[in-house]
Amino acid sequence: MATDLLKTFVQMCNYLQDPRHVARFQKVCGVKGTFPVKPSEPDRGESEPESPVLRKRGPDSSVVNGASGDAKGMQGDITAGPEAPSVDPDTTRAKPLRKNSLTGDVGQEFLIHNKFLFYLFTFGTELGNEMFFIVFFPFLFWNIDALVSRRLIVVWAWNLFVGQSTKDMVRWSRPASPPVVKVEVFYNSEYSMPSTHAMTGTAIPFCLFMLTYGRWQYSFLFGFSVALSWSVLVCVSRVYMGMHSILEVITGFLYSLLILAFFHPLLETIDSFYMTDHFAPLVIIVSHVSLGLVAFSLDSWSTSRGDTAQALGTGVGAAIGTHVNCQLGLLLDPQLSSLPLTLPPISFSLVFLSLLRFVIGVAVILVTRMVMKAVTIPSLCRLFGLPTDDVRQARQHMKVELPYRYIVYSVVGFSCVSVVPLFFKIFSLA
Repeated sequence: MATDLLKTFVQMCNYLQDPRHVARFQKVCGVKGTFPVKPSEPDRGESEPESPVLRKRGPDSSVVNGASGDAKGMQGDITAGPEAPSVDPDTTRAKPLRKNSLTGDVGQEFLIHNKFLFYLFTFGTELGNEMFFIVFFPFLFWNIDALVSRRLIVVWAWNLFVGQSTKDMVRWSRPASPPVVKVEVFYNSEYSMPSTHAMTGTAIPFCLFMLTYGRWQYSFLFGFSVALSWSVLVCVSRVYMGMHSILEVITGFLYSLLILAFFHPLLETIDSFYMTDHFAPLVIIVSHVSLGLVAFSLDSWSTSRGDTAQALGTGVGAAIGTHVNCQLGLLLDPQLSSLPLTLPPISFSLVFLSLLRFVIGVAVILVTRMVMKAVTIPSLCRLFGLPTDDVRQARQHMKVELPYRYIVYSVVGFSCVSVVPLFFKIFSLA
């Protein structure tokens, strides 16, 4: 009985992992690839006969346009001349918005037959990107609720650490292309199981809902609907982008709920420890650096290591900033007697002040990041005897990438939580 259930489960996983389902979904949504037609290779677009769940990419193999191994010619130039496909007037030719962060590959041109879905799912995938959270957390911290923001940062950092580390242990390739169309290529060099977009895009809205319901005055149905819509949009967008199979997205969704179920009851204890314990800064630094060392030792270098270090570094800076704020009384949480909180009436002065804080705060963070990056990378290259003329190549060395990400984003996280609010207080912007 147990053997039959296991066999059925494996078969279901194999089915959900098949890249042809991703290609079919993309076709339904109006996305069409411009793959060259090669009559001599009629089976090129079919999935490999071996089990897709068991397919792994070794540390020395390459991934080009989503397929493991040698993918030369699989996503070549658009057919030119009389054989070129006719394009409907309502069809748009497009390329991925951002090139691959590791290889510099700009991706293959594709055709969009449904612009609404393209823009919708592009927005959805951005809701799971690190850049969105780099903007979202500060705005929430400076203008709405600092307590909720700093606890969300804890969940975000742990989600990315667990998700990216799991990717590097499981080591599954991205969906093969063809048949899948790569609407996005920025993360194409990373492993794909589970989808960390689906993880953060699920954990953050649901954690936001759990942290604010009862603390802020709104209906349960409204909050749950927003969280669920946010999560579903991010998850589905990853299939649309051709970055993940259905199985990887479902796994990311369930994985994040499991992590959230573990961490949510501990968030108040963790937050209290960060604020009040005298040994908190030491524990924060040692624990986050140790986690980074574990993650970076799992396999050869990949872009996921930078994301992991960035999240952990941001978590370090935000946690130490939380401790400094509490010790110096710079930023106090509302009294329990004032709960539930309500949004103040929207006025021109309120909107202007919020936007002013946000613009000034982001400017401070961007300048801080730019200065720290300009100082840290060349210093680390000189320290380890590496050339400084190629930053991309230098950052592929663990001894450069790890401390660079930690140092820069620790300072950025600290600036967001402690330096910028102090700046607001000095200039009466708080």
